[in-house]
Amino acid sequence: MTERELASLLRGVLADLRESDLVWQLLALAACLLVAKLGARLVRSRQVGEGRAWELGHGGLKRIAFPLLAAILVLLARPVAQQWIHVSLFTLALPLLGSLAVIRVVFYVLRLSLAGAAWLVQFERIFALLVWGIVALHITGLLPEVIDVLESVAFTVGKQKLTLWNVLQGLGAVLVTVLLALWLSSAIETRLHAAAGLDNNLRVVLARVSRALLLVLAVLIGLPMVGIDLTTLSVFGGALGVGLGFGLQKIASNYVSGFIILLDDSIRIGNIIAVGTDRGEVTRITTRYTVLKSLDGVEALVPNELLVSSVVQNQSYSSPQVRIALPVQVSYDSDLERAMSIMAGVARAQARVLAEPAPVVLLQSFADSGINLELGFWVADPEQGVGNLRSEINLAIWREFKQAGIAIPFPQREVRILGGAEHD
Repeated sequence: MTERELASLLRGVLADLRESDLVWQLLALAACLLVAKLGARLVRSRQVGEGRAWELGHGGLKRIAFPLLAAILVLLARPVAQQWIHVSLFTLALPLLGSLAVIRVVFYVLRLSLAGAAWLVQFERIFALLVWGIVALHITGLLPEVIDVLESVAFTVGKQKLTLWNVLQGLGAVLVTVLLALWLSSAIETRLHAAAGLDNNLRVVLARVSRALLLVLAVLIGLPMVGIDLTTLSVFGGALGVGLGFGLQKIASNYVSGFIILLDDSIRIGNIIAVGTDRGEVTRITTRYTVLKSLDGVEALVPNELLVSSVVQNQSYSSPQVRIALPVQVSYDSDLERAMSIMAGVARAQARVLAEPAPVVLLQSFADSGINLELGFWVADPEQGVGNLRSEINLAIWREFKQAGIAIPFPQREVRILGGAEHD
């Protein structure tokens, strides 16, 4: 719209506020919006064909169904209503509905590209309000005056003089370039995950490095686009360096340690590790922490610095096979060779126990109450849990020992009185 058209539209709206047919315009607009809402619900409830293309197309249509139907209805109702009432509000509603449709299309594409980014939902609402505000100011002709007020607020950073309008422009440019960088990094990450023969840790490293570089590049491109000299950021860079040296030292250390873990390939997703009192399967490695999921379902977030600076027991570092030792004590009067044979046979009967290396029973020691034996066997799936396997084997050994007459002793003490007391 030209300035003359905007001024004419504004005068028409102001004139309508003094006319009695304003109520009829509002009712007609409300009717159009209500019908558009019902039509959007029908579009959402409609079943679509199979395939990814149908899903994407239907998802995009659901996003723009309401503003698109509302704009079409307003556009059709305007010439009809013009015969009886003024239609300035109809003309004002069209660009607002059009901007809403454009915003929803843009953010639908971003949601597809940045899957799992929950912040986009809230950000979309804020962005929509900002765009609507700018469109409203543009339509009413107040936008130049608002810009003049923002340009009057000036301050100096380093050697460059900035205005509030420059800062807002810089934020907008950085926002656009950052969104483009996130979209591009998501596309790169998708390609990396689809690449065959590429190590998982290397995929994660390349994806995160590319995202970090693209974000930095977005800021370096966005600020000069609006005339902000990057040398003015040296003051903030120095303050950030001091902050990293003191308050953010641990956070920076965790991020560096995260990249070290990913690069040296010492810990992989799926490994069974133990660090300190925490033990479990590595389900996720981020640049700040590593997630360990124990057998009871509890997830521990271990800082990456701890994994680099302390001893980590990795049960599946070079091989997923793990040896499990199961101690059993039998009485001295038991058939020792029979007991050892039963224990080895019970272990071999378990599906999870590996045939090679074969289960072995060792005589550990002669204890006070019985003979200590140890059943050693290997499994290739420790992530399935070892406690349940221990329980099954112990129960099977107890049943076999009971049938064979082999006793499992309990602690006994024999007390002898030497030199008994004399009786009168």
